[in-house]
Amino acid sequence: MESFLRSLFVSRASGLQSRLVAVSLLVAGLLALTAPAMAQPETVYFDSLDQKTRIVGYLFKPAGAGPYPAIVLLHGRAGPYSINDNGDCTLVAKTVSSPCNAGTLSKRHAMWGQYWADHGVLALLPDSFGPRGKAHGFARFSHDDIEREDVNELTVRPLDAEGALAYLQSRGDVLPDRIFLQGWSNGGSTALNVMIRQPGNDRQRPGFRAALVFYPGCGPAALLEPIIHGKTPIAMFLAEDDEEVSPARCVEVADRSRAAGAVIDATLYPGATHDFDDPGQRRQSIADNRSAKMDAMAKALTVLDANKR
Repeated sequence: MESFLRSLFVSRASGLQSRLVAVSLLVAGLLALTAPAMAQPETVYFDSLDQKTRIVGYLFKPAGAGPYPAIVLLHGRAGPYSINDNGDCTLVAKTVSSPCNAGTLSKRHAMWGQYWADHGVLALLPDSFGPRGKAHGFARFSHDDIEREDVNELTVRPLDAEGALAYLQSRGDVLPDRIFLQGWSNGGSTALNVMIRQPGNDRQRPGFRAALVFYPGCGPAALLEPIIHGKTPIAMFLAEDDEEVSPARCVEVADRSRAAGAVIDATLYPGATHDFDDPGQRRQSIADNRSAKMDAMAKALTVLDANKR
């Protein structure tokens, strides 16, 4: 049994508590069986801190009146919408109106938004691409595409995330010092850059409480700095067989940052691929992806629970 559990994942951890894999799989499996039908998220608008872009976002609200802890969800390079609907999302006017809508979100974003709402966390998914005329996103392996410059993860998207933070802190149904950050791939790199820009939480101007980072790019072209400082907890979820980015580079960033005093955990899932938590058949047909997805969802909830107070 012990050797089986070891084969499911390898965890490099410091400071953050992790659940046993067996418990993670059981809890996640029960949640999948008992989860209610997904509700349509609310469409909201707020300003990026770039001072020029009006961002459209999708809000998944828990039951009850609140106030709730909250989390900002940062989509990857493909954008927030389903590939089946991207054809309807390419002609986005530079206003608050958009042909994209909550009904065209990808399965992964809808799944995670509902997951957080079901656990009492208000989730906000901003669209960084649509308001800039690129809601269709970018193809796989397009890391050096010059068309991505005005939506890059270094100097543009962190301002969207910080705008989302300010928006949530202005809402009466959100606990302003209990706001978290989650990102996937390009959005994961964005989340790390937000952490680099945020050296620590201030009681007068609280920042993000913790960050959940899924298979980010961690090379010098993706991050503002090679070391993350500060005491904001960061949990990375990495795929050993990632075909798009290097998990080894992320482990190195985590090791360097931890040596500098950062509170950072990196979990490496053997056999898992990029997008391992995507609930679609293509990714979930891989057994290691299924195991990684269930474990990561349970651990993500543990990180939030540990930092809600």
